[in-house]
Amino acid sequence: MKSDLENTKALTFDLFGTVLDLGGSLTLYIAEFLKEHGSEKDAAEFWQQLRYRQRIEQYQDSLVDLGHSGYLETVEKAFSYVCRLNGLDPERAAIKKWMESWKMLSPFPECVEALKRLSTRFKLVALSNGNPWFLDHLVKNRIKYDFDAVLSVELAGAFKPHPGVYRRAARELDMEVGELIMVSANSFDVMGARTCGLRGAYVNRYSLPFEDTHERYLPDVTVTNFTELADELVG
Repeated sequence: MKSDLENTKALTFDLFGTVLDLGGSLTLYIAEFLKEHGSEKDAAEFWQQLRYRQRIEQYQDSLVDLGHSGYLETVEKAFSYVCRLNGLDPERAAIKKWMESWKMLSPFPECVEALKRLSTRFKLVALSNGNPWFLDHLVKNRIKYDFDAVLSVELAGAFKPHPGVYRRAARELDMEVGELIMVSANSFDVMGARTCGLRGAYVNRYSLPFEDTHERYLPDVTVTNFTELADELVG
């Protein structure tokens, strides 16, 4: 492990897209939805549009400052938008039915074993955009790993990468920000944490470039999966 990370006490993990395989879990349900509604749209392309739009919904949710709505609420708005973008106009009940598929998210295959290795050196904390009840379900029933703490951004009232999320996490854990490493497959998440003084580990699962940002906000560690992360941080 790098010498400048030796004072780290805890790893804070993004869940959606980092621990949980969103595309791998949801594309099948998208394909079923499209078929039921007579659309020939490619399910993988629809998923990419949905993921992109959801991030816009999250940024808008934080920026308009009308009160934090919640992760699943932004998913539903994004899904409705992308349906209309592709010429679909499903009834609200059909959208609600599709939203149930999010309860079936599964982790990437290497995650749990790697988390066990990482736990020998660090406290492990889920720090997620998800609604609290939704996180409780996913951690208990889908990831099936007992994190030392599960923190929702609802504590800060805004989505990542709002700085209040990372600072509130440090306060909740009774640690200094520099004692935490934010682990995420979303580069904006790592960058946001770095701007607040956290260390950062970029799990580049999707072969994407990191943010075009100041050198000091680059990740301390870059890997492609959790096995590599455990090798890097624990050995």
